Amino acid sequence: MAKQLPYPVMREIFSRFENSEPEPKGELNHVNAYTLVVAVALSAQATDKGVNKATEALFKSVDTPQKMLDLGEDGLIAQIKTIGLYKTKARNVMKMAQILVEEFGGEVPNSRAALQSLPGVGRKTANVVLNMWWQQPAQAVDTHIFRVGNRAGIAPGKTVDQVERAIEDNVPADFQLHAHHWLILHGRYICVARKPKCRACIISDLCQFEEKIQ
Repeated sequence: MAKQLPYPVMREIFSRFENSEPEPKGELNHVNAYTLVVAVALSAQATDKGVNKATEALFKSVDTPQKMLDLGEDGLIAQIKTIGLYKTKARNVMKMAQILVEEFGGEVPNSRAALQSLPGVGRKTANVVLNMWWQQPAQAVDTHIFRVGNRAGIAPGKTVDQVERAIEDNVPADFQLHAHHWLILHGRYICVARKPKCRACIISDLCQFEEKIQ
């Protein structure tokens, strides 16, 4: 595990990310807070591209919890059966819709605790929704962020929670809102798992990864 990079280096890293992509965006398609929650829940152990393909038609007609209940579990399964674990996910999405209608007036709550009370919504999903929809500096640590954080020294930690805390504690406040998107995109397209593209990396000279590909 790399050591935590000092503040001046962290500022330089995120300044470069910002200059390269001032407004990074999540890659899951959605039309409102509800469809975002559903999309993120469906994306567990699946690719964003695969989820977007499955939900393209779904979200054109189903964009509220009540409409999801009207569609029914079998109808949902027919739409998302190309996604891994689709039966379990469909069951959770339907339970979520029921709870949203009965307990939240059909609206998606915007506290982490309330979001995490919904079936199929863990801390990472809640953080994605808080960040992407309500513009909160919540850090959704996935495998990409975990890898980049530890390789580079941006946010070292042995667990997801430790990496999340390291981001919150060490990324300068003015970069916090977009930090998780910059790190996800960097891990997805540059700092990939097997053969990181170090020659194309804009922070290669600042990264502590000992096995850099020169």
